[in-house]
Amino acid sequence: MYDMKSFSNKFYFPVAGTLMVEPTESESKAELDRFCDALIAIRAEIAAVEAGEADQKENVLKHAPHTAEVVTADEWSRPYSRQTAAYPLPYLKANKFWPSVGRVNDSQGDRTLICSCPSIEEYAEA
Repeated sequence: MYDMKSFSNKFYFPVAGTLMVEPTESESKAELDRFCDALIAIRAEIAAVEAGEADQKENVLKHAPHTAEVVTADEWSRPYSRQTAAYPLPYLKANKFWPSVGRVNDSQGDRTLICSCPSIEEYAEA
C-alpha cells in the first residue's frame, strides 16, 4: 500500500472511471513528488497485469492493502513477494502506514458503505 495518509489533498470522482486530485497550497514539492511516484508505481502494477507478467486474479493490486498481520503471517501463498506487498516503494521502509484492515468484500465492500446501526424501526420502538 502506498502511504498517502499524510497527503491532505482532496480526491474527487467527478465522472465514473475518473479521479481528480486537488492539492492544497500547503503541500511541499517533496510530498507532491512522493504522491506522483506512488501513482506511477500503481500504473506500473496495472501494466504488469495487462502484459501478463502478473496474474489477473492473484496480484498485488487485487490484494491491496496488505495489513501487517497478512505480511507477517507464517504462511505466504501469493505469487508476489512479501517485500512487494509491504514496501512497494523504497521510502516506505522508513515511513510506513499500516492499514488496520484489508478490502471488505472486494470492490463491492469498498464502494458500498454498510451501517451497523439499529434500523429506523428499532429507534422508533425505543
